[in-house]
Parts: sequence; structure tokens; C-alpha cells
Amino acid sequence: MIKVALERFLFASRFLLTPLYLALAVSLLALLGKAAMHLYQLLAQLPSLDDAGVLLTELAIVDMTLTASLVVIVFLSGYTNFVAPVVMHKEDGRPHWMAEIDFGELKLKLMASIVAISAIKLLEGFMDVAHESDRELGWLVGIHLTFVVSTMFLAIADRLSAHPRAKPGEGV
Repeated sequence: MIKVALERFLFASRFLLTPLYLALAVSLLALLGKAAMHLYQLLAQLPSLDDAGVLLTELAIVDMTLTASLVVIVFLSGYTNFVAPVVMHKEDGRPHWMAEIDFGELKLKLMASIVAISAIKLLEGFMDVAHESDRELGWLVGIHLTFVVSTMFLAIADRLSAHPRAKPGEGV
């Protein structure tokens, strides 16, 4: 009796994740605002910017876009995996990968996004090499390589431990 009540409570507590996923969704407004500021800066200063300056500003917008995509992946697939399934219909306009991604795939997508964001930061550093110290560039390379190696190990571990996914409705 106590065990059943405890399990019900623990299982129901997954809904406490919902406000966190909502906070992530709302935080997209901050990323959108920051990207808009970069775009305004680009357009306002375009006549005086050299090619590297234009590219650096565009890379900042790409960085914001990749980060926003990462946030969307986290809150959509996280909600679907941990809170409640999202009912999908063939022509509802929703990304159907959202209902099909499992936790292992989510980790790999997150790590791949982090590697891409890190690569953009590294490229920004190398594009602005005149203003970056060797130490800062070394840290950027080291951090990026750490993410790349971590992602590779995670992918290898996921592949080695792979077991067939249950189809919806089949149970465990």
C-alpha cells in the first residue's frame, strides 16, 4: 500500500518538469532578442565593417540559432520523453522526430549541437585572431576537442549498449 502510494507520487512528480520546459520555451525570446541585436548591429555598421566583421556578426547569429535549436530539442523531446507523450497526426505540421527520439538519441543530438556551437565559437576566435591571445585560442581549441571526444565516446558507448527499441504499444 505504501509502496504503491510512493510510486504514484514519484511518477506524478514528473509533471514538476513542465514549468522548467516552459521556462526554456520562453527563454527563446531572449535568444531571439540577442540575435535581433546582432542583426541591427550588422545593418547599422555595414558600411564601415570589413568582410571579417560581417562574418563575425553573422557567426554570432548562427550561434544564437544553433543554441535556440538546442533549446527546442531539449524542451520538446524532454517533455515527450519524461512528462507526457505528445499525440502526433500525419498532417499537423509538428516535427515527428519529437515523438520518436529516445533518451540516447537525445543525448547524442544535444552533444552534436554543443559541438557545432563550440565550432562556431572556435571559428569566431580564429576569425578575430588579432584580438585573441594564444592562451584564449588554446582554450577554445581544447574545449572544442573535449566536446568532440566526449561526443565520440558517448556515441560509441550508445552504439555498444544499443538494444532494440520497443514500438509504441508493445510495452517493455
